[in-house]
This record gives sequence, C-alpha cells and structure tokens, in this order.
Amino acid sequence: MTAFAFVFPGQGSQSVGMLDAWGDHPEVLRAVQEASDSLGEDVGRLIKEGPKETLALTTNTQPVMLVAGVAAWRVWRAEGGALPAVVAGHSLGEYSALVASGALTLAQAAPLVRFRAAAMQEAVPVGTGAMAAILGMDADRVKAGCAEAQAAFAAGSGEVVEAVNFNDPAQTVIAGSKAAVEKACEVLKANGAKRALPLPVSAPFHSSLMKPAADKLRERLAETTFATPQIPVVNNIDVAVEADADRIRDALFRQAFGPVRWVECVQAIKARGITTLVECGPGKVLAGMTKRIDAELTGAPLFDPASLAEAKALLA
Repeated sequence: MTAFAFVFPGQGSQSVGMLDAWGDHPEVLRAVQEASDSLGEDVGRLIKEGPKETLALTTNTQPVMLVAGVAAWRVWRAEGGALPAVVAGHSLGEYSALVASGALTLAQAAPLVRFRAAAMQEAVPVGTGAMAAILGMDADRVKAGCAEAQAAFAAGSGEVVEAVNFNDPAQTVIAGSKAAVEKACEVLKANGAKRALPLPVSAPFHSSLMKPAADKLRERLAETTFATPQIPVVNNIDVAVEADADRIRDALFRQAFGPVRWVECVQAIKARGITTLVECGPGKVLAGMTKRIDAELTGAPLFDPASLAEAKALLA
C-alpha cells in the first residue's frame, strides 16, 4: 500500500446529518456513544437533527466535528484500512489527529474540546470579534495589510487584526477585533486581494485575543493525561512532531491563540515522501487545499462508505 497521511478537518465542515451515510455502522455508533457518555448529552441526536444553528454554536461544533472525524477513522481501521504514516488536523482537527494517534481517548478529548470552545467564546463577547478569508493574495502581503490596517488605529485602542490561518498559497484567514478586521478587508482589497469574505464565526479564533481562553485551556490540559502517540502528529503551531506529553500540551495551549500553519504542515508531510493525503471526516475542504498547496499531491475525502472505498482503491 502507498504511504499516505490522514488529515482531520476543523470547524466549518459540520452539517446536520453528517453521519447518516454511515448508517448503523457499529464503529460510528460506538464513537457517538462514547462522546455522549463523556459529555452527558445525546451527541448523536444533535448531529442527526441539529438544527443547523445549534450545530454551528462553537461549543457544539467542536465536539461534533471531533466525533465525526474519529468515527470515520474508526470505520477505516475496522474495514481493514492501513495505518497512515503521519496524521495532522486543521485547528480543532488536531485533537482528532491526537485521538487517532492514541495520544488521547475520545472520552478524554470530547470534554476537552468543549471546554476549549467555551473558553474561546467567553474570551471575546459575540459581535466584538471577527474573521475574514482573504482570497487571491499571498500570505506576506496579507500580513503587511493587517499591519497597515492596525496602524490606522490609535496606540492602545485595543484594535487587533492578524493573519491566523494559512490555508493555501492564495487563501489566508485574518482575525481580530471587528473594527480592525473590517478595516483590514478594505485595505487588502485596495491592495489587490480578489475577495475579502467575512466568515460566519462567533469568535476571532487563533488570534492573540484568544490568549485568555488559552490560559484557561492550559490549566485543563495540565490535568489531562497524554499517552505517547503511536503515529507521528504534525502540529499546527510549530509544524513539528512531538512525543513528550508536556510538549504536546504546550503546543495545544499555543495553538489556541497562534496561527494555523496549514500550508507548512502539508509541505512537511510531503517532505516525508508522502504524496496522498486523506481527509478523514465531513466535507472536502482539506482535500481541495491539498491540491492548491502543491499540484503534485493528491487529496482524497473519507466521509461515507463510497469515499472510503475510493480511498482504499487509491491507496492499493
């Protein structure tokens, strides 16, 4: 079998009924039950029935995306799928990757990501933070535009805008205070960006405004037992593989208020001699990014029985 990587999506790929295609697969039912038991609520019903607005609440989105990614992973393994050479996850998806690697159990990770989500939401009141996707401009110019926009505000104003998700060579997400993000969108469009799209999110994830949330998360991480990963996990914040529990905790702490260096993560995976990345979980966002990051790479989704069969055939 061809050497390959598994990558796990984060917030934004959720949808009502996203596990329906698996039917009553025992591994999916088991994953949903484990998460439900650890959270004290019916996660399966939330995923199946929504509504969309409830599923989109950060405190719900993070646990349900974790469950969906882990469920797809478990089905892959149960159906004879080989172990990947390396795993990674985009933002929240890094927690799914850690579960796949054996560093965390799903029962540990589900309450942890819900805590992370709640801390993030509390750090910045709804409506005061924002995020936007900048399309058709390279990352260095986006960073320069953010600096230009922030400089338009008085020192000590508290207005912040930063590049936080480096998704592909022509797509960078910015985040910060609402006024500063709006100003940056104006500046970046004037400087040549094709589009500046406000994102429907409730907090400025991965920006420095998330530091209070990260401090709370650090305390929770200190209480969490991590096993040694059995599969290398490329982390977002350092584009590094860590085996030591304290270093994994520190990376997750810093990831909460630091950028997702996804382009570099994919490049690091390619540097290991891997050319196929399977996106394990709902949607096809990361599979699309893979091809845009490097045309020599193949990105394949895995979210239902049909795509599982296609991924198996691709890797045979």
